[in-house]
Amino acid sequence: MGYPQPSLFIDGETREGRGLQLEVRNPATGEVIGRFHGASVEDIDEAALSAQTAFAGWREHPGHEREAILRRAAQLMKEEAGAIARVIVAENGKPLGEATAEMAAAADVADFYAGEARRVYGRTIPARTVTGRMSTTREPVGVVAAFAPWNFPAINVIRKIAPALAAGCAIVVKPAEETPGAALLIADCFARAGLSAGVLNLVYGDPAQISSHLIASDRIQKISFTGSTAVGRELARQAGGALKRMTMELGGHAPVIVCADADPLRAADMASAAKFRNAGQTCNSASRFYVHRSLHTAFLERFASNARALKVGDGAHPDTQMGPLSNARRIGALSKLVRDAVAQGARVVAGGAPIDGPGYFFQPTVLADVPPAALILRQEPFGPVAPVVPFDTLDEAVAMANSTPFALAGYVLGDHAPSIRLLARKLHAGVVGVNTFVASLPESPFGGWGESGWGHEGGPEGIEPYLQTRFLNEL
Repeated sequence: MGYPQPSLFIDGETREGRGLQLEVRNPATGEVIGRFHGASVEDIDEAALSAQTAFAGWREHPGHEREAILRRAAQLMKEEAGAIARVIVAENGKPLGEATAEMAAAADVADFYAGEARRVYGRTIPARTVTGRMSTTREPVGVVAAFAPWNFPAINVIRKIAPALAAGCAIVVKPAEETPGAALLIADCFARAGLSAGVLNLVYGDPAQISSHLIASDRIQKISFTGSTAVGRELARQAGGALKRMTMELGGHAPVIVCADADPLRAADMASAAKFRNAGQTCNSASRFYVHRSLHTAFLERFASNARALKVGDGAHPDTQMGPLSNARRIGALSKLVRDAVAQGARVVAGGAPIDGPGYFFQPTVLADVPPAALILRQEPFGPVAPVVPFDTLDEAVAMANSTPFALAGYVLGDHAPSIRLLARKLHAGVVGVNTFVASLPESPFGGWGESGWGHEGGPEGIEPYLQTRFLNEL
């Protein structure tokens, strides 16, 4: 399969938009691999109307019928995983192995929420009269507008589509304009699985126009957003003004605390693998490394050696270990963070600069002697730049780890159970990994605190935002 022709997906059909022209570029080469017209206001309205019309029928499908469609879609995603993974590589840049793993995870999410469609339970409440009955039912909230970023083109959209459909909602999704291909192929899997036309719609175009128009639309009842904290604030303001419920998975800047009893070499191997996955463009990426002073030198040397040894290149090449950044904007942002840290006394131990040539490549970078005021310790880098900082006491490590308003994920590496439990309890984070950097699974809740968002995706908790409760009192 070559790169598919991008298009809108409205009322069960692909169509050319009537809005601005968009380009899709391969981040490994900078070459244009697709051109299409995004959505006009009329297209956005038609997508919302299509979802509203389809919702009336979809909500009446029994849970086991919704389950069957989601399971068929999950199976089709598994069968098409190799082809869709190659599309992800072309538009996102990550290595093929990572893209293939992403597709496997996306299919697992769809399969998990297929089961949840059967478990939208209400409850019976003891009545106050002999003949009375009191009960609750869980009802789909309505039509959802969902906004997903480019860093995980399959996972980010399926974590919104699957729970919404399992709950009985219809949905209009705006995936990232940089990565439209994967979402379109996933939508095709749902259509082939028997999903009614209009239940799932995709639009692309001017992000601000689409988001503001959908949030203001009377046809939309709920908003789901994954992206930056800055954009999340603005969308929350709009949703609040329209009195619409919203879930947000926003930025992170995950600390990693390496305790004195950890194996420094194993810890460095685990940490570097986690940090440079997807070129560091992961919201729950290991991002700031706080290492006990007794291990600092050994950890830093191994971490930097691993960074220098990484094979950076086109994700389509089988020997590539780290691909490009997904867009040119990230090169400037990362260069600024490195320059700021160095100006304040930090030392570049590995990397530190863009890679010359075509594409959007940045060297895997490790910084030492990073002062607390450096931007890299306060702003999410969203790229392959890793600051390593020593600490002397656990209290000091916790204070540094909790020094930002982001609270999505945090990690602890060590062997002393009481210390690990103490750190896990004190970390300001919605997700904590202990001796693992796996932070998200289909069956587990994923969500942040503070400026990292509201609500959860994943697990039984992930379907809750798409449901509302009805109380029935019968005398």
